[in-house]
Amino acid sequence: MLLQPYLHHHKASLSSAISYSRPLPWINRYCALLQSVKYRKITVTCSISQVHSYGTVDYERRPMIKWSSIYRRISLMEKPELGAATVLNQMEKDGKKLTKWELCRVVKELRKFKRHKQALEVYDWMNNREERFRLSASDAAIQLDLIAKVRGVSAAEDFFLRLPETVKDRRIYGALLNAYVRARMREKAESMIDSIRNKGFATHALPFNVMMTLYMNLKEYDKVDMMISEMLEKNIRLDIYSYNIWLSSRGSQGSVERMEQVFEQMKLDTTINPNWTTFSTMATMYIKMGQLDKAEDCLRKVESRITGRDRIPYHYLLSLYGNVGKKEEVYRVWNVYKSSFPNIPNLGYHAIISSLVRMGDIEGAEKLYNEWLPTKTSYDPRIGNLLMGWYVKEGNFDKAESVFDHMAEVGGKPNSSTWEILADGHVREKRISEALSCFKEAFLAEGSKRWKPKPIIVLSFFKLCEEEADMSSKGVLEVWLRQSGYLEDENYASLVGLSKELSNEKDRTGNISDNEESEILLNQLQGSL
Repeated sequence: MLLQPYLHHHKASLSSAISYSRPLPWINRYCALLQSVKYRKITVTCSISQVHSYGTVDYERRPMIKWSSIYRRISLMEKPELGAATVLNQMEKDGKKLTKWELCRVVKELRKFKRHKQALEVYDWMNNREERFRLSASDAAIQLDLIAKVRGVSAAEDFFLRLPETVKDRRIYGALLNAYVRARMREKAESMIDSIRNKGFATHALPFNVMMTLYMNLKEYDKVDMMISEMLEKNIRLDIYSYNIWLSSRGSQGSVERMEQVFEQMKLDTTINPNWTTFSTMATMYIKMGQLDKAEDCLRKVESRITGRDRIPYHYLLSLYGNVGKKEEVYRVWNVYKSSFPNIPNLGYHAIISSLVRMGDIEGAEKLYNEWLPTKTSYDPRIGNLLMGWYVKEGNFDKAESVFDHMAEVGGKPNSSTWEILADGHVREKRISEALSCFKEAFLAEGSKRWKPKPIIVLSFFKLCEEEADMSSKGVLEVWLRQSGYLEDENYASLVGLSKELSNEKDRTGNISDNEESEILLNQLQGSL
């Protein structure tokens, strides 16, 4: 999630049918007035520290409420499918006053915890009340980002085209560039960066950082170096993200020396202070290259650079110490984390349980899972999936089903990976029809567009079908894979045995995902919003 720092801190269908059918809030008398005075830049109203009322006199007489109350009511909805508007309408019906500043602060918090659909619903609610809420270019950039995540890139493109030219500043272009990079649409991303250059918006590091992240994920490391060279030639100052991406790119090429050269150059830049992401990135690279002593040294530096109320570094420490195999350090960091914060979010429990499962400490993982259950605010299926996956691999399918049943009992919604784990269990026990049924549920589950079946599980299913001469079931799964567009990826098609071409990038474990260091950088860039 790479939006520009001017907004807020901190494979979807390309059908254009999903878009705004109503007139955009910017095309009104307010916008016309701005144009008449040669308006050039829209202020970021959401970042104002004071609370402003954009309502009528009647609204100004209503009692004020805190943004956190609005956030809690939205995030803890028993039926989120009803939409955030249900909460907002009820609050106003109860006589509460909702201001733009508070709603934008709610959006910020929802985005922080990846509740993108609900965040977009808040903006939709404000859009339907344009006489009260004047939305800026900053708001438009945030909405574009959310639309891309929730409704797809084509819907974001449609939103972009509907915006008045006077609104399209570098934040808007940067948000669409980010959407292309997230979807790995290389040609469109490269065309967009050219537009950004031509409009004179490429005067700072962010668009270059976004493109470097794309090239790094595509393993085109020479292009990362080219972007760095362009920045240096144009006297565009490298920021902390530029250096961190450059470090990751050099490390991904397997060269300790070249990565360390970048770090030395980084230390010479007096405008840069290496942060925890710098050292977590280097630790990740050192682990991959087998330099565990250097990795542990970097992890100690990560811990020394944790500031304020930032929880995210603890999640990476728990994960990376698990990768190093230092169980005692995982528990030590966990205890420090718990002593620093009164409540630990789902992501924190996911980080430590995941590490313990990887290290084979299933008793510790089960203990923490049982500790999490009474404290959770919502059931995160990814946490239950960790234990289910372990039980299936160990041949204990009954325990995996027990976790699944409990998930349903407490109101948890199985995600695509949950059903895939069950499918894997049925395949191991040679139950074709049950496995196929689970695959079907996986393709239908909410959020399935962000899921891709693990090749090793698909291959095991195909092999079982061939052994049992059940080619019709194999054909059904093939159709689902094709309809979902996965077989258009030649690399993936080869991994599941449906292509004559053999990939040089096969992952025999079936894990096809972004590099871990890329995810760290993406999260850190999101944290700058």
